[in-house]
Amino acid sequence: MGKFEITKRSNGEFQFNLKAGNGQVILTSEGYTSKAGCENGIESIKKNARDDSKYELKSASNGKYFFNLKASNGQVIGTSQMYESESSRSTGIASVKSNAADATVDDQAV
Repeated sequence: MGKFEITKRSNGEFQFNLKAGNGQVILTSEGYTSKAGCENGIESIKKNARDDSKYELKSASNGKYFFNLKASNGQVIGTSQMYESESSRSTGIASVKSNAADATVDDQAV
């Protein structure tokens, strides 16, 4: 089962990582000024993760692949790690889909 970990950045912003059952980070959020905003971001991930149309497939200037998960309003709510191949990126998307909906929340920013 997946897990969202909420942490606080050195600049005071909150962020979350979605981790797969094996502990690997599969999605990282933007920075949020409040913990409530961060928690809303998690809910948005849970709501949108199963919708293929919410995934934006990208490639970086270094030739690696990644994806963004977007909310209904088009805002990016999570960004994946970098992948060596398009097929690995597809596996990452499948992992987000299977882990996000039932993921627990581990608040480490207390």
